[in-house]
Amino acid sequence: MAEVVEFRVPTGSDQTLLVWGLEPEPGLEHSLFSVFSKFGPLYSVRAHRNAAVAGPGYYAVIKFYSAGDASRAQHACNGQRLFQKSPLKVCVCTKQKGFQQQVLALNSNKCQELANHYLGFNGWSSRIITLQNVSGFDGENEERGETLQKRPVKYLCAVQVMLPNHGVRTTGVALGEADVENSDDPLEFVTASRRVQKLAVGKALSSAFQKILLIVLENGKVAVEYNSTQEELIDCLTEEELKGLVQPLPSDFFETHRELT
Repeated sequence: MAEVVEFRVPTGSDQTLLVWGLEPEPGLEHSLFSVFSKFGPLYSVRAHRNAAVAGPGYYAVIKFYSAGDASRAQHACNGQRLFQKSPLKVCVCTKQKGFQQQVLALNSNKCQELANHYLGFNGWSSRIITLQNVSGFDGENEERGETLQKRPVKYLCAVQVMLPNHGVRTTGVALGEADVENSDDPLEFVTASRRVQKLAVGKALSSAFQKILLIVLENGKVAVEYNSTQEELIDCLTEEELKGLVQPLPSDFFETHRELT
């Protein structure tokens, strides 16, 4: 049976494993990650100390992107000692009726990790179409007749994600912003601008990935579909029209956009 994997924070109970009977040891979360990541990519691994009434020891919450991966891990690891002396109890999280979690987009780093796993490092690429300072310092403050030491820095970015093997291209647009505490300090202004550029690029890249659905087949192969529920007005614009929204980024920045995310 095929399974749909989205570029979103996993919230399903069938994507979450609970692990009991953990013994305290240095690097516990790392040990858990090493074992369970063999079954598929993980969103998070969190170990917690047991409540006082439960006695000494730890338990862990492990989130997979794929419910199928979580199920395989549960069947393989339940009752096994793994990396410690006593056997562990591993179960799929019980569904909480009437409780609905907010669905959140993955950050750009997580999106890239997930894409590399399912599509391969060379199976996708991204490029920054435009990145422009839209702070409007002069206009905004002059209209109010204010001279402010603390000013906002805003950058608007458009990023395209391309999956050549599947004939899919998506575009994400996002705004990054932050306040410069002392806009008269050139170093602080440059540092803040750089930070906001990174934020805008990362958010735009994440936005582009939200429009991609990964269809994982039983044989392990992956198909890709465009997620029409995430379609935006910008998806109907040509590249030239997108460039008309904001000015192009200097060419030397294109080579380092992966570092910014």
